[in-house]
Amino acid sequence: MAAELFERQYVWHPAADDRLLASVCVDVRAGRYRSAREALAETRTDFALRAHRSLVLASEAAGTDLVERWLAEEPSPESTLMWARVAVQRAIRAADALDERAEALERIALAACDRASVANAADPTPWAAKLAMARLHRPHDPAPSGLLTSPPGPWRLFAHTIALDPWHREAHHRFLSFFFTRYGGSVNAAWDVAAFLAQRAPADSALRLLPLVALVESHNPTQLLAERVWEQPQWRATALSAYRNWLPTVAGYRFTPVLDLAYLAHALVMAQREFEARAVFTAMGRYASRMPWSVFGEPVEQLSRARRACGLPIPSQRDPHREKGR
Repeated sequence: MAAELFERQYVWHPAADDRLLASVCVDVRAGRYRSAREALAETRTDFALRAHRSLVLASEAAGTDLVERWLAEEPSPESTLMWARVAVQRAIRAADALDERAEALERIALAACDRASVANAADPTPWAAKLAMARLHRPHDPAPSGLLTSPPGPWRLFAHTIALDPWHREAHHRFLSFFFTRYGGSVNAAWDVAAFLAQRAPADSALRLLPLVALVESHNPTQLLAERVWEQPQWRATALSAYRNWLPTVAGYRFTPVLDLAYLAHALVMAQREFEARAVFTAMGRYASRMPWSVFGEPVEQLSRARRACGLPIPSQRDPHREKGR
């Protein structure tokens, strides 16, 4: 993308530049699953891509009977995984809406996750999906040593998931979200867990961004100098470390990690490190995510404001579309 030309709109679709996934989403919306089967089959040993594709496809399929038809016609690790993904989304939506069917849907989702884990025992994705539901029943496993707040939570489920894939991105984010205040946790617990998880991760891992995620989640605009927090040495150092160690690895990803890049770009702009933020925005290209911008205002406006601060162009018109599910 030429920096001086940005006449088209931001791309909010969570498939980002995974063109195969974007085309499969079209098929899923039309009620066809064969391309989804192929797109997922090639990810059986690439757990990051498998998690990404299955989650995006589930958001497209959750309102239809496609996965039930697929599972009945072609039972496989892919169809069972998609049934689990869709069942989890339905259960969470029902619980959030206080739907009377929520408990029944949660039981279905747990059974679907169990079936998917049996179909492919090496796949951590069904276990990460289970972590997404942990906030519905608030397990209280004791925390390991090394955390200041020792917050109880789904530690056993998390431990099983990372035993399959130690640096599984979705599992870490699902686990951290359990401790967010909006799900019954606390600011201190979320910060504690985020720091604990990030310190375990390799220096060039996107998981080093977890403290920045917790920081956004705890943002309180009513606090004095709330938007100056990112300028504090610990948060600036966290952002700059990710810039130096993780950002160079992004070129090797099979799809642009838009959400992680957005958190990093946001933190750098807030820390008044526009030079570094410019490089992160360049890596993102036209792709955009609702978070973290929506915490601070209208996402398009906040994203455009941050790009302008870095001397980068913005779309010529407001984007009428909004990202779904990110």
